[in-house]
Amino acid sequence: MRIGFVGVGRMGAPMVRRLVAAGHEVRALGRSGDARRRVSELGAEPVSFTAAVGTGAAAVVVCVFTDDQVRAVCLDTPLLASMPGGSVLIVHTTGSPRTAEDIAAQAAAHDIRVVDAPVSGGPPDIDAGTLTMFAGGTEDALARARPVLRCYGDPVLPVGPLGSGQRVKLVNNALFAAQLGLLTEAVRLASELGVDEATVLSALQHASGASRAAASVAAKGSVAAFHASVGEFIGKDVATVRTLAAELGATMGTLDAAINAQFFDTRRRS
Repeated sequence: MRIGFVGVGRMGAPMVRRLVAAGHEVRALGRSGDARRRVSELGAEPVSFTAAVGTGAAAVVVCVFTDDQVRAVCLDTPLLASMPGGSVLIVHTTGSPRTAEDIAAQAAAHDIRVVDAPVSGGPPDIDAGTLTMFAGGTEDALARARPVLRCYGDPVLPVGPLGSGQRVKLVNNALFAAQLGLLTEAVRLASELGVDEATVLSALQHASGASRAAASVAAKGSVAAFHASVGEFIGKDVATVRTLAAELGATMGTLDAAINAQFFDTRRRS
């Protein structure tokens, strides 16, 4: 299968590597000489403009950092016009469900299906083929996307119509950020009780307070080290879920209070 790819970064690069290893013909966008060289090193064909990404592709994957970048790539370039009828566009970036819906409205004129498939996990999960994906879209769209997604994802979880993937991912990240907030408070309490952070993080892995958040922080050694590693990503998603909740008249309740207690309170930095 010919696959186009936009966003060969921290997450996109191992995805491209897995797609090439599975035997797919991958064209990936690289705007600079260095970017095109990195694409070549992954075994993919580098192209310098988005229309070349979509030309002849059965599927195009977009894995950029922000929602605004997704809109720019999909709505402000010839990408959709270059893709063949019957192809599928897969968006991995976490953002607003409305972005996926706006893209689908334009894609329909070109007979292109759209799947929003934000991910949970990191590069090691991609390398292992065990990245979790929350996939929103029609059954037909998901069927067209699965040959791509199964190259680096398991499980691929159908969660409803287009935009549902984003909604589930944003709820997940709000919960994760809240757990990190509670964990930060637990570490503070431990310190006041005379227990160092490394000791309490290690002990929690074997007790009822264990969680994926605690395990992720323990793997980095401290709350501060974890924040330095992924704080930008979680902070972006927290800002997005707050905005979406406000737009839809939903309330985050205690989740928001827990997030406010630690590093991922985006409003402190606004």
